[in-house]
Amino acid sequence: MQERKVAIVTGSATGVGAAAALMLAQRGYNILINYSKSEDEARQSQAACEAAGADTLLLRGDVSQDADCKAMVAAVARRWKRVDALVNNAGTSVFGEAASWDALDAQAFQRILGVNTLGVFQMVRACVPHLRATGGAIVNVSSIAGALGIGSSVPYVASKGAVNAMTLHLARSLAPDIRVNAVCPGLITSRWFVEGVGQEGYDKIKAAVEQTAPLRRASTPEDVADAIVWLICGAPTITGELLLLDGGVHLGNRPG
Repeated sequence: MQERKVAIVTGSATGVGAAAALMLAQRGYNILINYSKSEDEARQSQAACEAAGADTLLLRGDVSQDADCKAMVAAVARRWKRVDALVNNAGTSVFGEAASWDALDAQAFQRILGVNTLGVFQMVRACVPHLRATGGAIVNVSSIAGALGIGSSVPYVASKGAVNAMTLHLARSLAPDIRVNAVCPGLITSRWFVEGVGQEGYDKIKAAVEQTAPLRRASTPEDVADAIVWLICGAPTITGELLLLDGGVHLGNRPG
């Protein structure tokens, strides 16, 4: 029987992370489920992956803390002796206009960069020896915020711009052993965004995307997970790609 591959998916209790973990489980991967707050939902994600045939580990960890990153990877190495894929999905933000400077103090800025940017670096650094051994792949979950300069707040935009630049650098420096790509979603129809801007704000933004984007739709967590899994499992010649998943928002408003 062929040995199952192993994927680490940070922030995999809900949303894109949970969807990616489940799809990888369905593709024959064992999964590390990681969460920082949502233990009950993380256990639901774990149960779904196990129902799909995966062996799983469930670990609480804050990716902004290097010790937590190292501990997660060490636990995976002890359990399965390999890492084949890393999905850097854990993320955070504050929501506010660029001019809302009172909501953007240094502590908030550093927290967002710590999770969204430093966390990516620390997880990659911990995983590289194992990924080199398997010829593995990394997918960073970024955002069109980092490509277009639009998003929930200045620190969020800055953090995702840094992730995009880091993705390109890592793709060069880790080749040919490890492929590194990023997915850059626009609006995702998830609870995270509703909690950030409120139901009324979310409904307005979603309606605007559906009215003006060329494809007239926002992405679901499953849409983004599909792209993540493809980059891991089905794109052996692709590295250094920043894949925009925004319904064509980056093209400008649909004509007519």
